[in-house]
Amino acid sequence: MSSEPGQGPLAAGGIRVRDMVPADIPAVHELEERLFPVDAWPLQMFVDELSQPETRRYLIAEAADGIIGYAGLMCIEPIADVQTIAVTRDHWGTGLGSRLLTELLRAATAFECAEVLLECRVDNVRAQKLYERFGFETIGVRRGYYQPGNVDALVMRLTDPSTSVNPASPVDGNGVQGTETHG
Repeated sequence: MSSEPGQGPLAAGGIRVRDMVPADIPAVHELEERLFPVDAWPLQMFVDELSQPETRRYLIAEAADGIIGYAGLMCIEPIADVQTIAVTRDHWGTGLGSRLLTELLRAATAFECAEVLLECRVDNVRAQKLYERFGFETIGVRRGYYQPGNVDALVMRLTDPSTSVNPASPVDGNGVQGTETHG
């Protein structure tokens, strides 16, 4: 599956969203460790995720100076799971989190998934608000999900991701606050 927003020159705001490729993994992992020093994914996890294109979609957001965000989705029909969304702090509030989530929901729709699940740290209010704007609802709590900090996770669900985004329309990322999250 290819990502049209990733083709050609830098898009809206000088930022391009494209499919993650293996060569991106070292820079993504470095960013992961910077954003999530306590519970960062190991490098091998990104390698393993990218090796499953039949059920995974991973994206990066890049500006002229490098990777500034990334996101990933696992789809095992009929359910998709947002694995991760991360945006550098200096790009919070720019709509980049929204743009990445939109692309993940398009992927879930393309994979023909009927619903999308995710886990969100209970202390990550920015991410919760982003997900709620897209129609996600909290359906449960996973106690001590994020380790080693023993932080609880909200389990959130979006039914019918195709109603939250129009897969044919371009993403402009305007007007929706970005975020960083991890899960």
